[in-house]
Amino acid sequence: MQRENPVPINDLRRLYAAHADVIEQAALDALRSGWWLNGPRGKAFSEAFAGYLGVSDCVLVANGTDALELALRAILGDRDAGRHEIVTVANAGGYTTTAARQVGLVPVYADIEAGSQLLAIDAAVGALTAGTIAVVATHLYGNAVDIPALRQAIDRAGFGNVMVVEDCAQSHGARIGARMTGSMGDVATFSFYPTKNLGAMGDGGALVTGNSGLAASARKLQQYGWSAKYEIAHRGGRNSRMDEVQAAILSAMLPHLDINNAERRRILDRYEAATRTAVRFIDRNEGAVVHLAVALSDDRDGFRASLSQRGVASEIHYPILDTDQPGWVALPRREGPAGIPVSRKNASAIVSLPCFPGMTEAEIDRVVAAISDWEAR
Repeated sequence: MQRENPVPINDLRRLYAAHADVIEQAALDALRSGWWLNGPRGKAFSEAFAGYLGVSDCVLVANGTDALELALRAILGDRDAGRHEIVTVANAGGYTTTAARQVGLVPVYADIEAGSQLLAIDAAVGALTAGTIAVVATHLYGNAVDIPALRQAIDRAGFGNVMVVEDCAQSHGARIGARMTGSMGDVATFSFYPTKNLGAMGDGGALVTGNSGLAASARKLQQYGWSAKYEIAHRGGRNSRMDEVQAAILSAMLPHLDINNAERRRILDRYEAATRTAVRFIDRNEGAVVHLAVALSDDRDGFRASLSQRGVASEIHYPILDTDQPGWVALPRREGPAGIPVSRKNASAIVSLPCFPGMTEAEIDRVVAAISDWEAR
């Protein structure tokens, strides 16, 4: 009897195959143009993406971590980084911490909500000090932090000067009410890594904002800190650009984002219907998209072994909290006054299951059956 192929955690070949004609034409047109950086395709995608989100400015950069770094540098301005902090979460894979370390800011970790795994607003506000310049709210797993509520809570606590950065690397197309993630904070950042809800076929990122001053600073910082060609007037500058081929591919894929997000939600709905008590998928708000199908299990190792035996791949996003990363233990950091007990507890329970556009109904059925089998033990 022939053994079934495993259900992969993702398979990008299927996304390409479904849109091969438009992707190949977009890439070929860009290559044939002879204009491969800082050209019309980048301008077209930045305008289209800004319009999709409802913001005025979109600055295309090399990747999502660069976008975070440039956002923090733009907020910091000419202030001394070593005297300032950002508040963020410890459970989001290390990307914000990496950006903060590059800028020289001290990360302060606030706890998360047990149900959603998102930044807990009260914990974030409790971690603010006179040295805080920004709160980075990560819209993790396709769910969305309530940015207007966060802004109001920060202001009520007397920290109106603290900016809110939305990390939207996993929330392309998600909403809070009628507003898109990326349009509610002072500045927002996106990754277009290939596995993202809107992914390139290489790397790419963007900084988006409705603040013209921050946008202008980011554009200078992404180009060496130039005030004019070859004249460096702004410290902290670097070289970070998206190439024309990636911008062209993203323009081709943007019209399909909402449909692909709906498919992700449909798959997770199927999984959730199979759960009872042994497995619980994280809470979603009404406007959430699904970047990853993340569940909690008190016996994660046993659950993953059971999935593997049934030919279903799984992954952990993310197994190590930022504050526990061995490469950073000697560097300045702190936790908010309440600590991060929920983050620590859930780091040992989270598990991601396959959920991506192009999954077959047979594969979805196999994952559902594997969940049901585990629940029926």
